[in-house]
Amino acid sequence: MSISCHTDEARRLDALHKLNILDTPPGEAFDRITRMAARLFDLPIAAVSLTDSDRQWFKSRVGVEHWSIPRIKAPCGNVADTSELLVIPDLQDDAHFRDSPLAASGIRYYAGAPLITADGHCLGAMCVLGTAPRDTAPEELTMLCDLAAMVMSQIEIMHALGRVDPISGLPNRNQFIEDFQDLQRESEDGEQRVAILINLATPAQLAHAVRAMNPRYLDELVADAASWIRAELGPGRKVYHVATTQFAMLSSSQMPIEQYTPLLETKLAQAIATVKTRFVATPTIGIVPFDLSSTDALSVLRRAQSAVQDATESGCAVALYSFGEDQMYRRRFSLLNDFGAALESSGQLRLVFQPRIAIASGACVGAEALLRWTHPTLGAIGPGEFMPIVERSRLAQATTSWVLDTALDQQLAWRNRGLVLQLSLNVSAANLLEADFADRVVNGLRRRGLPHHCLELEITESAIMEHPAKAQATLETLARAGIHLAIDDFGTGYSSLAYLQRMPADVVKIDQSFVRDIENDQRQQGLVRAMISLSQDLGHRVVAEGVENGAALAFLRDAGCDEAQGYLFARPLEVADFGRWHREQDLTQMAEDAPLLGVDGALQAVDHAFAMRAPRQPCNPATVPAPTRRRLLVR
Repeated sequence: MSISCHTDEARRLDALHKLNILDTPPGEAFDRITRMAARLFDLPIAAVSLTDSDRQWFKSRVGVEHWSIPRIKAPCGNVADTSELLVIPDLQDDAHFRDSPLAASGIRYYAGAPLITADGHCLGAMCVLGTAPRDTAPEELTMLCDLAAMVMSQIEIMHALGRVDPISGLPNRNQFIEDFQDLQRESEDGEQRVAILINLATPAQLAHAVRAMNPRYLDELVADAASWIRAELGPGRKVYHVATTQFAMLSSSQMPIEQYTPLLETKLAQAIATVKTRFVATPTIGIVPFDLSSTDALSVLRRAQSAVQDATESGCAVALYSFGEDQMYRRRFSLLNDFGAALESSGQLRLVFQPRIAIASGACVGAEALLRWTHPTLGAIGPGEFMPIVERSRLAQATTSWVLDTALDQQLAWRNRGLVLQLSLNVSAANLLEADFADRVVNGLRRRGLPHHCLELEITESAIMEHPAKAQATLETLARAGIHLAIDDFGTGYSSLAYLQRMPADVVKIDQSFVRDIENDQRQQGLVRAMISLSQDLGHRVVAEGVENGAALAFLRDAGCDEAQGYLFARPLEVADFGRWHREQDLTQMAEDAPLLGVDGALQAVDHAFAMRAPRQPCNPATVPAPTRRRLLVR
């Protein structure tokens, strides 16, 4: 029996705490009902009394100075225990209440009607009190019960009007903002607080779980987490459900901030060990210290979210807010927004071109088109900063379209001036998923009257791996159309050999990380030799990126590498600079014969040469007679 009573009381308290009405500011709607009760009974004291575990707390009161009294021997506590109407004509004549603190304060009369939820839990009482004994008419009891029902209706209205989440039963972000503002009004200048944000799982984890289970899985996850957090915090602390799977709480900064991390890590580890979702969700916690008088609620939540993201990305359970990381992320977000405007404007984006050199002859046989951005206020933004965020956004397709159109226009202009070379462009994973991507590329070439083999598209292994079947289909369509393909950054992926065999590529580009300082690293030399040999055996030409000195070039020549690209030959050049640079180089034998053949004859001969470059035969530069090798001019 005692166990049942204990369980009922726990459920009653849980229902009370879910409403998050304890210790909230007074409300005029409740005060109106309380004043009405005092007038109807012609008594000096009336209150809306809520029964907590150890106290009676007054949401509204008339004739009472204090906000709470001990629960021990309080008549409202008896109402909460029994869920029944209680009338005490004279506390001095009642054996149980005559020695209560209420009687000791001069109270003689009490009448209380229970405040009962729709689930049948009694939260406390709508009560009236007097300093003299008194009888109670039946119609007065009816009025008191009606007033109690009005109080419960008001509580339910508050609960329903956008302040409480229906799944967790916790106050939501709107209530967090309101309570935060109340704290600010009562705070002193420079008062320090700490915000803690608990994130139950990453968006990807939730998407997978809901897809495998059903939407109720998420509801259960949230409800279980809310119950655990309330139990850990205890009845005196408030927690908010601020996002679908995120809970926030505010704490004083009395404990040193460095002690929060180990404490929360321990609590989180204990929780994970006991829940059934521990293998499919990765909860993380963000901690944010802040000055209560100099910030706002949404800024605190944003910083806490930044700390949560840092925890997720670093693989830690708990992370302290980092101003530097936050500023970097905000810059990336701002740049992404500005890049969309750059695509629609003129003058911010441009292409530069880095030559690609045939190692055996020293001739420039191609160029890679690289995107550059000059921000109107921030100046030059490096591609290493803006391209990764663009490629992960919905701007990826539009960016490639801009680069493709601009590069093909430049290719046409060069060919009209007799400059014939193959132009390489980078393609993102998003482009390979576009159903009409191959058609757009082919149509772009056709509109300009350009041969398909004058264009090479570079694709990284990671781009293929995101959706291998769709990517492979797009690549095969491009290859059938005669457009050359290159595997970019070869060696940095985790499936190089598999895709080297399956992908319809003409070229393999060895990532610069393998070429840098190769002249001093024998193990790296052995690895690059193997890459070159394997790629060529499968019929691919090999391009080494990041060649910066003669020693690296000499090794690559000896290893049989076909082409090279890097600062040794030229940095990425503006359009005009590229034209001047190319004129200064030794021309290929075909270009030297151009005066005899004429421009049209030279174009046809070079086009035929490019068209015949794949499949290739393994080439050993050592077998090329020395007199026929081209001299490489480096400027």
